[in-house]
Amino acid sequence: MHHPTLCALAVSLLSALPGAQAGLYTKKSPVLQVDGKDYDRLIAKSNHTSIVEFYAPWCGHCQNLKPAYEKAAKNLEGLAKVAAVNCDEDANKPFCGQMGVQGFPTLKIVRPKKGGGKPMVEDYQGQRTASAIVDAVVSKINNNVVKIEDKNLDKFLSDKNETAKAILFTDKGTTSALMKSLAIDFLDVITVGQVRNTQKKTVETFGVEKYPTLVLLPGGDAPGKVYDGEIKKEAMVKFLSQAGSPNPDPAPVKAKGDKKEKKEKKAEKAEKKEKKEKKDTKSKTSSESSSSTTAETSTETPAPTQEAPVIVETAIPIPAINTPDKLIKECLTAKSHTCVLAFVPSSEDPKAKQALTSLSELAFKHAQSKRHLFPFYEVPKSNEGAASLIKALDLTGDVEIIAINARRGWWRHYQAADFGHENVESWIDAIRMSEGVKKKLPEGVVAIAVEEEAKPKATPEEVPVEGTPGSTEGVKQEETAGKVTPEPSTKDAEPSTETEATEPTPEPETASHDEL
Repeated sequence: MHHPTLCALAVSLLSALPGAQAGLYTKKSPVLQVDGKDYDRLIAKSNHTSIVEFYAPWCGHCQNLKPAYEKAAKNLEGLAKVAAVNCDEDANKPFCGQMGVQGFPTLKIVRPKKGGGKPMVEDYQGQRTASAIVDAVVSKINNNVVKIEDKNLDKFLSDKNETAKAILFTDKGTTSALMKSLAIDFLDVITVGQVRNTQKKTVETFGVEKYPTLVLLPGGDAPGKVYDGEIKKEAMVKFLSQAGSPNPDPAPVKAKGDKKEKKEKKAEKAEKKEKKEKKDTKSKTSSESSSSTTAETSTETPAPTQEAPVIVETAIPIPAINTPDKLIKECLTAKSHTCVLAFVPSSEDPKAKQALTSLSELAFKHAQSKRHLFPFYEVPKSNEGAASLIKALDLTGDVEIIAINARRGWWRHYQAADFGHENVESWIDAIRMSEGVKKKLPEGVVAIAVEEEAKPKATPEEVPVEGTPGSTEGVKQEETAGKVTPEPSTKDAEPSTETEATEPTPEPETASHDEL
């Protein structure tokens, strides 16, 4: 016999369980809830970088992550999107499979591609803490802020004079996440620039006396306006909106009429193509009939539409480093600048082939554009020097790509899901622009390398290179191409501690993302 009170109690208890709910996150949660239908509009087509959690409500690890993930969402509000997809819902299961989800929780960072197109998607492999998640997402925010210096001030002001411009005067050498997000909001509406207090001519031109100061130039002959409100995203957007409306985000939903219009255009295009094919066929038949009646039988006469052959240059393989000595010489002395190293088991390995092809195509692209780029090297894992470096950096993958700067003492690890051209190019561009987190090289990597280099050459004058000030000019040339100055170089090393277990509370760094 069933007691109605007990049944009601059981139902109420079951409904309170996480698995019986629509998902882990309530409507009041700062985490954006997304499904397979609106992912494309809300995330893939968004102007902003996003992090997406794929989860199941019954998953214990997902439940443990929830507080940190919601905290990260609050810290990133207005800067980036923090979203979640419930893969336990039947409607979302196919979508989660398409996204390569094999376990819960899975976190993926989605970064818009500059210039439009399909966004870059990569797995988040960092710590499951709010500060680590925030730092990782902030490092992936696209930077559209123009760096203004005394030498290019006139050009910045004269370009598109009728278009509005906003200039931030700051005493910091880096661009904040808040400023990057404002530049994204007003991309192609207001040109956003940043000036450091060391640029005396520019500072004097605008009469700036305190930092930070935000100046809005509405365009044309209209006088500039100085922002005097709080350093809050919402208030600053309102101030800049005097000169133009921010870009809509997410992308607006298309009306049903748009689909009909698209179908009509497609049908019209197909009809034109069919007519052209018929015309070409008729012309070809007539030409063949005419040629058969001519007395000339020469086959050397070219067809009227034939063009001269085009010589297509192709990318050549990147150079290989096969010995420890060469690895030390090229990338591991205290004088070495940035190198990109691809550690591969064999150049015939499918993953290795993809990685090496992407790197060779990028090197070729930059060479064709006559842009100076740091060197790329293939390093077989059979190289003893490679084995010791892989061990020191704790690299565990079959194929690994790193960027390393022995002189500056930092390295960066490629962590995208695959070695496709777009993902590798995005990673290389981030290094060129000095975006993202740099990790500190373990002690001994460079020092040991110098020691080994000294033995075979017997040249003691090359050993004391640790404090050599003589070649700073060359370093400055390389690093300024990525918009880096010597002062923030120590700053670059600081965020590397985010992956270390010895730093459980790096919250001060997280708080700085709300500042200019």
